[in-house]
Amino acid sequence: MRDATTDPFDRDDLPVAPGATGSLLRSLLRAHRARAALAALVLLLQQAAVQAGPLLVAYAIDRGVPAFRRGDHGPVTAVAVGYLLCAAAAGLLQYAFVRGAARINQDVLLDLRGRIFRHAQALSVDFHERYTSGRLISRSTTDVESLRELLSEGLQELIGVVLAFVYIAAMLLWLDLGIGGVAVASFVPLYLLVRLYQRRAAVVFAERSTAIAGVIVKFAETMNGIRPVRAFRRERANDAVFADLNHRHERSNGDALLEMARYVVGSRLVANTAVAGMCLWGAYRVAGGTLALGVLAAAVLYMRRLYDPIDRLGMFLNSYQSAAASLAKIAGLLAQEPGVPEAVAPRELPAARPGIPGREVVFEGVRFAYRTGGEVLPRFDLSIPAGQTVAVVGSTGAGKSTLAKLLARFYDPTEGRVLLDGVDVRDLSTPELRRGVVMVTQEAFLFSGTVAENIAIGRPDATREEIEHAAKAIGAHDFIAGLPDGYDTDVRKRGGRISAGQRQLVAFARALLADPAVLILDEATSSLDVPGERAVQRAMDTVLAGRTAVVIAHRLSTVEIADRVLVMEDGRVIEDGAPSDLVTGEGRYADLHRAWRDSMVG
Repeated sequence: MRDATTDPFDRDDLPVAPGATGSLLRSLLRAHRARAALAALVLLLQQAAVQAGPLLVAYAIDRGVPAFRRGDHGPVTAVAVGYLLCAAAAGLLQYAFVRGAARINQDVLLDLRGRIFRHAQALSVDFHERYTSGRLISRSTTDVESLRELLSEGLQELIGVVLAFVYIAAMLLWLDLGIGGVAVASFVPLYLLVRLYQRRAAVVFAERSTAIAGVIVKFAETMNGIRPVRAFRRERANDAVFADLNHRHERSNGDALLEMARYVVGSRLVANTAVAGMCLWGAYRVAGGTLALGVLAAAVLYMRRLYDPIDRLGMFLNSYQSAAASLAKIAGLLAQEPGVPEAVAPRELPAARPGIPGREVVFEGVRFAYRTGGEVLPRFDLSIPAGQTVAVVGSTGAGKSTLAKLLARFYDPTEGRVLLDGVDVRDLSTPELRRGVVMVTQEAFLFSGTVAENIAIGRPDATREEIEHAAKAIGAHDFIAGLPDGYDTDVRKRGGRISAGQRQLVAFARALLADPAVLILDEATSSLDVPGERAVQRAMDTVLAGRTAVVIAHRLSTVEIADRVLVMEDGRVIEDGAPSDLVTGEGRYADLHRAWRDSMVG
């Protein structure tokens, strides 16, 4: 068995360069710097209004009460009015901050989800074959939601607590240097407690993020494969695996709550000890006449205000550790480079030759190996003239589909070049390549939406008349017209509302509408019944006319339409010729053809 440590795709988290998480967060916030600065200013003013309260209390006790006893109600009235004004200002400023921060929060999350989706689409087929769709779903949902909690609630708590610390420390030092010094000294054990919690919680939340991703992956895989699950009675086995993953997630959540509980108990112990010590020492000083009673009252209120947010700081740290673990996974995903990068200096294909819509295809000294296996094409040379249809046959693992994937540039060769009319496909921009080369696979994937929308994927700007013309040309119009809403019928998830043969006809209509110079058919009829295969073969006659075509053939009935047949074995062409010539010989193709004919008779 392959060691899991050798391939990051075997783990939930992808490698992250030092500082990548911080760089991602800064890049997300960069566009909102002005609004973030304004929100910070609003919160600064709000905290100033909030923290004015204990000062007013001290003034009322030390100045207002003695004046009130003398019959002067002015100081007490001023304190009451000032307190009400500060409370009103704090409320209004809090509203303004929450509203502004919420807008920034939503814009950041909108940007992040868009980045994940666009980047995932840009990554190569190799990446998606190794990194499950369930993990991608987890990155764009659960992990983004963790960041939402941090931005919407956690940052406000953090900034509020930091400002409170600064304001209160300054006020206490200003009111009385001794009391202020004691308050500042009490920050030290609290700081050590926070650091301990951060270290322990980082491990726990990374495990929790991995655990929920495992739950999502298993759920998505099971629902996508529900037919084989039911056919092979995998329900009990899947239940057992899912229960194990679910318990792992439960344990990680429990560990997170336990760490939070430890932090809250420790912080409250520090807070209560500090307040109790200040009360005792302050009372002693008041009794001795070295400290005013109002100053002591203000100091105690400030200390309570200082430590009351400690639990909220714990909630921020909770959100922060969860978001940090999630953001690291997102950063690892966004750091992945496409295996088939865009051309640095893109070239265009030369103008098509008159009367020949196809393009010449050349494999020149091509070698290729998948990352997870040995070399598939040891050295491959092939030339396909423009307009020729070439069928490629051979046993499983011979390299047929690899040939198609290299031509479609789902992968790049390890060595050598794939040329289209003399131009290396790596030098073509993606839109130029996709206009020139189209691939129809064994599974004709249809997206949720109407039949017309699925055909129009071949050329999004096509008119309704052009869509219907393409469907008529390949023989799909009659069955489409017979659907409940015709071309406007919703095919549902993966085209489940229509048969496999009908989905394949829609795929051919899509390819015909795209009007490519080179068409690749990768076992496009292997999953069809005989009537469906015949319908698709009739469509193939229309679609392939005049184009260069590479047909990966599983059923030899497909080969009959080819001008030329290549028989592959172990990544090499062992036979090459016209079907009529090879079938009468004594080679590998003749053996395959005889076996196929015998199976048809049987």
